[in-house]
Amino acid sequence: MKPTEKSFRGHAVIALAYTVFGLNIPAVKSIIGEGGITGLAVTFYRMAGAAVLFWVVSAFVRRERVPLRDVGAIFVASLFCILLNQTPFIVGVSLTSPIDAGVITTLTPMITMVLAAIFLREPITWLKVVGVGVGAVGALLLVLGGTSGAAMGGSSWLGNLLCALSSLSFSIYLVGFKRLFTTYGPVTLMKWMFLFAALMTLPLCWHDIAAVDYAALDWSVWARLGFIIGGATFLTFFLLPIGQRYLRPTVLGMYGYLQPVVASLVAVALGMDSFGITKGMATVLVFAGVWLVTQSRARSGF
Repeated sequence: MKPTEKSFRGHAVIALAYTVFGLNIPAVKSIIGEGGITGLAVTFYRMAGAAVLFWVVSAFVRRERVPLRDVGAIFVASLFCILLNQTPFIVGVSLTSPIDAGVITTLTPMITMVLAAIFLREPITWLKVVGVGVGAVGALLLVLGGTSGAAMGGSSWLGNLLCALSSLSFSIYLVGFKRLFTTYGPVTLMKWMFLFAALMTLPLCWHDIAAVDYAALDWSVWARLGFIIGGATFLTFFLLPIGQRYLRPTVLGMYGYLQPVVASLVAVALGMDSFGITKGMATVLVFAGVWLVTQSRARSGF
């Protein structure tokens, strides 16, 4: 595959993955509280459901032998990608305001850029700095411009700290595990990562899972939960390793800015919000930031 084809494939799959991640935000919010469903319960459903799907699919693809050394590396990757990314963020959001949580998520591309420079010797260029900054301004406009301070609840240093831990954890995952992505297929990686994550979170989430009134859940809740597991977890985490194989960590981190864009557009489409000049400017800035970062070439990679 030619470099331009690899680059295009990487951008296409990551753009799709983060678009679906953006759709996940309103889907999760819409079912919290239904039949006693909590954020921790949703977290376990995602991990356990995705683990089952990846193991089922693995029966129909070529089996890859994973040495014990790499099983350990995959276990550590699951800590940073799933456990220490998803769980602290959900708990953090429950403790702090959505505004604070949204602002903190804009740290991910910046942290990723710095870590890639330190550990991968990926140069920090002016285009990268400007692109990350422009994208951050766009994301902040969406987060701060579409919320009402009176309705958002109070800030919490503990909640903010947990959200920051989530961003740091995912940045470490993007930078630190490229060898795994280039060695194994996405099904092999994710079937183990989600199995480890589900087993580790079960004790933490067991009380919330048992407290759900499953008989009270109607078909629409099950449908949205099916999308969260099958679309926003299984599909997206199937696509992520493909993009990680072809794109540099800083570029991957930039696509995180798509999530508030997609969530905002969905809210407008559902009549929950309106599309004004602020959202228009923010969307343009986010895409401009991603484009600027992609124009900065590293020594290797795309």
